[in-house]
Amino acid sequence: MCAMRGEVGPRGQDAKSDCWMSLEIRESGGVEIDLKSKVMVMYGESIRSQLTEGLKTLGIENAKLEVEDAGAVPFVLDARLETAARRADSNIDSDLLPPLKVTLPPSARDRFRRSRLYLPGNQPKMFLNAGLHGADAYILDLEDAVAPPEKDAARAIVRNALRTVDFGKAERMVRINQGDRGLEDLEWIIPHPVQLVLIPKVESPEEVQAVEAGIAEIAERCGRKEPVWLMPIIESTRGAYKALEIAEACESIVALAVGLEDYTADLGVPRSEDGTESFWMRGQIVNACRAAGIQAIDTVYSDVANEEGLVASVMEAKQLGFDGKGCIHPRQIRPLHQAFAPTPAEVDKACKIVRAFEDAEAKGLGVVSLGSKMIDAPVVKRALHTVEMAKAIGKLAENWREVEA
Repeated sequence: MCAMRGEVGPRGQDAKSDCWMSLEIRESGGVEIDLKSKVMVMYGESIRSQLTEGLKTLGIENAKLEVEDAGAVPFVLDARLETAARRADSNIDSDLLPPLKVTLPPSARDRFRRSRLYLPGNQPKMFLNAGLHGADAYILDLEDAVAPPEKDAARAIVRNALRTVDFGKAERMVRINQGDRGLEDLEWIIPHPVQLVLIPKVESPEEVQAVEAGIAEIAERCGRKEPVWLMPIIESTRGAYKALEIAEACESIVALAVGLEDYTADLGVPRSEDGTESFWMRGQIVNACRAAGIQAIDTVYSDVANEEGLVASVMEAKQLGFDGKGCIHPRQIRPLHQAFAPTPAEVDKACKIVRAFEDAEAKGLGVVSLGSKMIDAPVVKRALHTVEMAKAIGKLAENWREVEA
């Protein structure tokens, strides 16, 4: 049998908090580990011990392993070793991390999803301190952010990150790939602490239903009880026309998201700063979401350095009826949250609507009115949402009813 070799990971300047590995599986000779590490003095022995145990777990008794480490944490070392082994020998099917029980923060259908920060699935350096940025959610991306040859490596990194990284109170999301590759992605994430799956480039309800069925099958097999929410991303003219059908495709859907790069390419026009070319599509998505009773999430704002432009984009999205927006850099989170926050006037009006609703309920009235205006159920629902957000961000006291009284 010829020696088999697998290589994975970045080298040089791109290897911050990561590592490069080359694994050659041999017929004999035992295990040889050539380790170079920027943290050799402090952690060299523990890294060598982890790699030795990892090879044993993978069932590899004879191999040469070369490692160039730039400060990779244990879950990254395990993911890189596992991928190198799988690339060397496709028959290897082991998981180096022991089963972990992770306590997740609550993830309700209608939780706040103002900000979702994209984290490229094959760049673990982006994950390590992500929880400090305070986003409502983090998207570990297996799709556009990962080059096709690195999809397998990204799966291992994302799975291990879900099991070990502290993302704080944020919702844990994963964007899978399209079609069959996306269904294969589910095998790597559903047994682990993912809370929401983003489905890219959706053009029909059947695509969403296939993902839901895949999740259900895996969840039953692994004993998962926690729900996995779905967020289809609409990125084409066909998807936009079918937005309501997609929004109502299954009970697991909590939101639709907008993707404008592919949409404008589908239209055959460049994406503009003012977004004129996307107004119809974005309005279509918002209306589909409102009709289906789910959230509408706007596209990312791509100019990271332009905070003024970001705020203007958020205010426009808010006026159109969107509940949140994607982020591509941590610096976008704070201004985005501030722009999506209700104004004092909006909070005051919402409190009056909620109080009028509660008074009508207490009196057994079937009609709610504020002054001379009738208030219907969607208005009350929106007011309740505004009140909850105002309380969550400290713009309204928990005991606001007593304070008003």
